[in-house]
Amino acid sequence: MNDCVFCKISQKKIPSKVVYEDDLSFAFEDINPQAPVHTLVIPKKHIPTVLDLKEGEDDHLIGHLFKIANKIAKERGIAERGFRLVTNCNPESGQTVYHIHLHVLGGRHMRWPPG
Repeated sequence: MNDCVFCKISQKKIPSKVVYEDDLSFAFEDINPQAPVHTLVIPKKHIPTVLDLKEGEDDHLIGHLFKIANKIAKERGIAERGFRLVTNCNPESGQTVYHIHLHVLGGRHMRWPPG
């Protein structure tokens, strides 16, 4: 997708504070953090929403994103205290970038309901 900001970030056409990268995924610091730790984990493959995931084809990719989120939480020292993983789907959820991503949030007490 040529106009997707997250595709451009993962291709390093737009600068970011890179946290992790491999052949399937890319993680970077959120530019508008909502917690002391706020990292976005994205697939390099462009998938607009969770509704666009293909059963069977994307199963490994989704598991991989969660594995990377766990790795980041451990490296950032928030795993034991607790952290939140958030993904949004479509406008009412608050999705503003149509490229699936996990928000890794931690470093402060999280409230419920989230908002």
